[in-house]
Amino acid sequence: MISPLLHDDPYTVGPFRVLARLGGGGMGTVYLARSAGGRTVAVKTLHSRLVSDTTLRTRFRLEADAARVIGSGHGAAVVDADPQAPTPWLATEYVLGPPLDTAVEAGGPLAEPAVRALGAALAAGLEQLHRSEVVHRDLKPSNVLVTAQGPRIIDFGIARAFGDEHLTSVGNAVGTPAFMSPEQAAGLEHAAAGDVFALAGVLVFAATGVGPFGGGAPTDLLYRVRFGEPELGRVPETLRPLLARCLAKDPAHRPSTTELRTALGAAGQTPAGHGAFAELLPDAVLKEIARRSDEVWREPPHRLPPPAPEDARAPSRPPDRGSPGGGC
Repeated sequence: MISPLLHDDPYTVGPFRVLARLGGGGMGTVYLARSAGGRTVAVKTLHSRLVSDTTLRTRFRLEADAARVIGSGHGAAVVDADPQAPTPWLATEYVLGPPLDTAVEAGGPLAEPAVRALGAALAAGLEQLHRSEVVHRDLKPSNVLVTAQGPRIIDFGIARAFGDEHLTSVGNAVGTPAFMSPEQAAGLEHAAAGDVFALAGVLVFAATGVGPFGGGAPTDLLYRVRFGEPELGRVPETLRPLLARCLAKDPAHRPSTTELRTALGAAGQTPAGHGAFAELLPDAVLKEIARRSDEVWREPPHRLPPPAPEDARAPSRPPDRGSPGGGC
């Protein structure tokens, strides 16, 4: 969602004029921006407090590389990037579509044909990523954008190459607990089969509105991911055996992305091509896509002013004599 810039947000990033905020997280902020030629992009910058961390700079560079690998067919095409800048940044095409969790909230769980088409497209995207020996490691509903042409995989902030352990401390879980693989939850190597586990969780969410291991505290989720059985009772019956295989605790028992993509076309259901994907989406989701398409060309919201000084916001008052020093 588009929100106003803060008073200390940049006016430009690289060659792009910054218009509004799109979101942010632990590593950086994402801005809506526009080139001199009128191209609208999403620009991600690393938080200023993190720019001196060489490990995070390396991770940011790998994120740009992974985004280039997956390309525009299954992700957001990289327009420009400068991971070596004083504040590293990455500019991608602005994808017109809501995250999957927002889409499900707007239109409800997807029907089986839509889940199959979604899964086949996501499996193809991961297949392309894995061919370049890169794993995503944080596939979840908020990192899947639903467009009229098909889903796009985004946010490769913790992606890495097969067997590259120097960015992760063994024994520490990195990712999103509700959609982690058991091996990732244990702080072990998360290879291509881990992405298959996460994809199955995303599809369970798309079909039911709830992840396969429910919700709750991160520690509870991590325990259920590692030792509990997934809840598949509300998943369409013809999808349950396939998703159960994908959610096997042992990575060796999970299908490959190629097998998964092929299997999602079984039972007489052919995954929709890019031109037909929109026909499978609920009207509420199509309206949300249209709203975002319109919103991006409206006048951006005004930048927020700096906060008032502390002494100007609240009138002074005599100190509280009820406790020593006025503390709570």
